[in-house]
Amino acid sequence: MKKHMKKITWFYMQGCPYCRNGEKAFAEILTEHPEYKDIPIQKVDERKEVAFADAHDYYYVPTLYLDEEKAYECSPQDSFNDIKQHFKEVLAKAFE
Repeated sequence: MKKHMKKITWFYMQGCPYCRNGEKAFAEILTEHPEYKDIPIQKVDERKEVAFADAHDYYYVPTLYLDEEKAYECSPQDSFNDIKQHFKEVLAKAFE
């Protein structure tokens, strides 16, 4: 029986170094946890989907929502390891 997973909405911006770290962290996490590949993820480029992005409460990217609740918002002091740890926590919650 397939389990119900929470949906992740991932807000990002093209060219953002923190978003690149998020992509790299996500790829590493999927290698470590291939079961996460089935989690439904909607990636939203905030410059292309402005109205949708504006309807959500965040300032920095990457930002991850779990269903309709903000689960992680990157901040300028977040290192790659910080971002990876937060992504890992959100993916684990989505998979519960």
